[in-house]
Amino acid sequence: MTRARATARAGAALLGSALLLAACSQDLGPGGGQAAAPETATVQEATGQAPAPFSGEEPVRVALVQNSGAGDYFQQWTNGARQQAAALGIELQVYDAQADNARQATDMQTAIGSGVDAIIVDHGQSDTMCPLINDGLAAGLPVVIYDVEITECAPEAVETAQDDANLASLILGKMTEDLGPGKPVGYVNVLGIAPLDRRHAVWEQVRAENGWEQQFFVGEFTNSVATDNAQLVDAALKANLGVAGIFAPYDELTKGTVSAVQQNGLEAGIRVYGVDISTADIEVMTAEGSPWVATATTDPNAIGAAVVRTTALELAGQLSSNEVVFPGTLVTQDLLRESGIQNLAQLREKLPELNMTSVATADWIPVVNF
Repeated sequence: MTRARATARAGAALLGSALLLAACSQDLGPGGGQAAAPETATVQEATGQAPAPFSGEEPVRVALVQNSGAGDYFQQWTNGARQQAAALGIELQVYDAQADNARQATDMQTAIGSGVDAIIVDHGQSDTMCPLINDGLAAGLPVVIYDVEITECAPEAVETAQDDANLASLILGKMTEDLGPGKPVGYVNVLGIAPLDRRHAVWEQVRAENGWEQQFFVGEFTNSVATDNAQLVDAALKANLGVAGIFAPYDELTKGTVSAVQQNGLEAGIRVYGVDISTADIEVMTAEGSPWVATATTDPNAIGAAVVRTTALELAGQLSSNEVVFPGTLVTQDLLRESGIQNLAQLREKLPELNMTSVATADWIPVVNF
């Protein structure tokens, strides 16, 4: 089927003064009670009248079926989803398989039979999840996907994603500018995960265009991504001297790479390029002597919130496209240091487009703003 691509752009919006204190959510599954203290959002008040099913007396119930990894990206994403759900009066049931594909399949089956009004699937393997996504659709449930490749196997579901080609192009454009052609480089990635696959396609193109000599390609997805990949990169660096730059397109991979570079005392000669941002990432990037010179990113809080708004629009019959894509922004080490940015809140002040308050919304939706 032909799928229109809706690339929404953030715009200026007036903020309401209400403070969102807690999400109406329930944790299910092994990771339910382990989230960090949430970053609290303000709420931009709705001006329109809510349509069905949000106009009724009964709360709308949505299941969030996740397959998260280690690191604060997933915590922030879930925080954004929780707070947007609370603003909409959605009762959010959160299942988190924590890098366990079999557990996510069981969670999805449970969610389908739980009586919810819709399901959000956040990350996961296509071969595991596509049959279950189709089961949910067959049961009459709207199913909204984030960062699972479903174009061929579950085309009736709503697909949301960061614009991964855009993110990879932004950061690799910076890497090209810094390194120039013909340099020896390293690569840290995990294939078989939709966003990382999309970033990989851009890497292959840019690497070929620049004539970069790929000295190593390592990476694995575990529940301790940074720690486990630091060991892989450490071994790769010891076996491949003279690398000028490393691309690691997910912040936990990036942090593991930075750790390995520093352990080998190579931070003066190797530049590291990543994807994603968090307060912890900012601390790593701005530390003295850090080799992490740039990252391409969205705000994971804002992404989680936008996915919930997309789900609300689908439930109300107002979603205009089956595909919603979130654009990214380039953040450099120089920008962070020169602006004295130490956390995500300060970065949003510098780059307000990260909030994406005009993405996937309507006048009846109270939009959260971080």
